[in-house]
Amino acid sequence: MGASDAYLIRPNHHNKFKPAIVKECIREVVRERLSALQYDPEEAPALSRSLAEVIKDKVKNAGFDRYKLVVQVVIGEHRGQGVKMSSRCLWDADTDNYAEDVFMNDSLFCVVAVFGSYYY
Repeated sequence: MGASDAYLIRPNHHNKFKPAIVKECIREVVRERLSALQYDPEEAPALSRSLAEVIKDKVKNAGFDRYKLVVQVVIGEHRGQGVKMSSRCLWDADTDNYAEDVFMNDSLFCVVAVFGSYYY
């Protein structure tokens, strides 16, 4: 049985989900797409979906093989208010992880979380 035929139950070090790399992927996409944008409630749902797809593709291309990715994007109007968000995950702490980033300009806020779950 060759190495490629082995049943993988853990990612190797190079393919493991790395939150710092994923956070940088999120940051690049969000800042590029939202820096000069004004909040528009009519556009927010489509923009959220579009950002989620672009971020998912960018993270997939970062080389996290065999990971199931879930991308959550929340966009809201920024009026100086506070927003608290939390999440809870039931997963394998040795292989699974997440990354998040928050972006704000004068008009809007955007919270992005990417969850990576290793597919056995």
